[in-house]
Amino acid sequence: MLIKVTTATSRFAIAAALTAALALPVSAASSSDATLLGVARDWSAFTSGSGSSKICYAISKPTVTLPKKAKRDPIYFLITDWPGRNPKAKAEPEVVPGYPYKTGSTVTASVDGKSFEMFTDNDGSSGAAWVRHRSDEVKLIDAMRSGKSAVVTGYSSRGTKTVDTYSLAGISDALDMIHKACGM
Repeated sequence: MLIKVTTATSRFAIAAALTAALALPVSAASSSDATLLGVARDWSAFTSGSGSSKICYAISKPTVTLPKKAKRDPIYFLITDWPGRNPKAKAEPEVVPGYPYKTGSTVTASVDGKSFEMFTDNDGSSGAAWVRHRSDEVKLIDAMRSGKSAVVTGYSSRGTKTVDTYSLAGISDALDMIHKACGM
């Protein structure tokens, strides 16, 4: 299992910084503490912080969300480089569903028939999920680089099943941008 990040540049700080930005199309997203590195089709690349708190991330919004009428905060798939973390983390996938997950539930990310189990964690009204087994992170990223779409399935704290589909067009270029910016 991955170590839960609790630094000032934690996943929830990233989520808070991006919430307002994601009201716009991802390609137009900006934040006062985030610098847009570039846009690669359906993915955008950003950097934030400096020195040991510098992070770089690729982000995308889903192209399809089900159920369509479910009330949710911004939804996105995020892949982050953490060069200042010990140990360094390259291409750490994370899903932010726009709601808190059902306690103890798992999430499935599927890319062209290959499925990856993710564990969930909630912080108040925000939820997030990460790949359960570190060895599967590289496999998921490789599948995403060569795949057409990723489908993420999870359950809200109310038991609602959600299915979000992400286009993978541009992900390789966005990942290359963040790896270069963070020297990874």
